[in-house]
Order: sequence, then C-alpha cells, then structure tokens
Amino acid sequence: MLRPGSGEAVWPAALIVWGPGFATAAHRHQCVQLVLAMEGSLLVRSRSKDAWTKCGGALIRTGAVHEIDARGGKTLIGFIDPGSGLGVALSERIEGDVSCLGARQVARWRAILGPAPSGSRIESWAMQQLPRGRRLSKIDPRVDRVLEHLRGSIGGSEDFSLKTLAGISGLSQSRFMHVFTESIGVPLRPYVLWLRVQHAACALRSGVSVTEAAHGAGFADAAHLTRTFRRMLGMTPSELALARRTSVRVDVPP
Repeated sequence: MLRPGSGEAVWPAALIVWGPGFATAAHRHQCVQLVLAMEGSLLVRSRSKDAWTKCGGALIRTGAVHEIDARGGKTLIGFIDPGSGLGVALSERIEGDVSCLGARQVARWRAILGPAPSGSRIESWAMQQLPRGRRLSKIDPRVDRVLEHLRGSIGGSEDFSLKTLAGISGLSQSRFMHVFTESIGVPLRPYVLWLRVQHAACALRSGVSVTEAAHGAGFADAAHLTRTFRRMLGMTPSELALARRTSVRVDVPP
C-alpha cells in the first residue's frame, strides 16, 4: 500500500512531505491536510482576519481556507485524498475547518518518527498510526467509471471535456455534474485540477524540472503550475522539489 519512490501510474491517497518549516499565504485545496511540527509548535488559522492558534499539529478540512506558519523547525505535511479511507477517517476528526491535534498525540507521533525521520519511519508511522475508515461508499458506479478514466489519463493525451466525461458515465452533462459532486463532495473541475496538481507533485518528486512537470500534468507552462501550487498548496513547485528526497506516497490499494 505504501510505495516510497514508486512511479506515477497509481493515484496516491496521500503525498507526505517533511523537511524545514515553512509559512504559507491563505490558500485552499481539494484534499484533507495534516501538518505536524516535528519540534516546537506551529501557528494555524482559518482566515487572515482570525487570530493565530498555536499547536503542535493540525488537521484541515477539504476546501477550507487556511494559513500556516511553521517556520520554527522541521515540519511534516500530508495532502490526503478526501475520498480515500484515510481521508474519510481524518475528516471525521475535524471540528469546523481546522482542528488542532492533542498534545499527547503529537508527543506520541514525534516519538515514533524521531528527530530525523526516514522513509521507513514515515511508512511505519502512516501504516500503524494514521486512522483508516471506509472509503466513501456512495460513489455512483457511473462516476467510478469516470474516476478510473481520469486517474488513468492524467499525464497523457487526455480529453477531459464535460461532453466526453458525461459520455463515459452514460448521463446527460447536467445530470453528470450533479451526480459527480454528490458522489465525490467536490465539483468536477476542482477535482480534475487537484489530479493535475498531484501528478505534477509526484513528477517533481521523481526529479523532473518544473517545466517538465507542468507540461506532463497538463498545465500551460511552469508559471501556470507555480500559480496553482501557491493557491492550492501554499508553496511553489521548486519548494516541493527540494523535498523530493524526503517524501513518501501512500497509494490507494487495488
């Protein structure tokens, strides 16, 4: 299930990155986010007008606007597919848009991960400590066909037009848009964009340039990818690429 350094063919349930602390502007993305300060604490808030909350780690709901200031030390970040078993289980623990992790849980995870996490430690922690729930069970089988097409075509010569995707589902375009959002909890276009971001992130991890990652994921150019990364991940592709040797993917089981 966990395949560090694997290729890009399998849609990852989570991309987990760790390294030096960071700070983000207000942003949102189509995933559940877990952020853990490996030492000290971090600051998190839902919107720029809100007061900062100090904690050792936090869970952030899909689509929630948030800011993070974790410049105090090493930080672990997990971007998790909201429809996966892991995403569902973590979402159930979030109250509001942002929930801080308890001090005992933070201390326990830090002890398991150690002061200098390795890929094997991260893998063991993810498998043994992160909760597992049932994958979203109300996905319409017609939407499942479209998801299979989307995940298998990102990075290729794909046709993701509404007409094509609705045809794959066997539904009218308007009905397909409704059923897709009802099944996934995210509208079609933001979900496709998130697939592209995930594909680009995995490509950057493998060592390709920002320009190559952008073109391979269907972005117009490196600047387009950079703007999208800033908006959805709160970091640039170059900043993520620097962490490619210290990251691990959590793949959806077949």
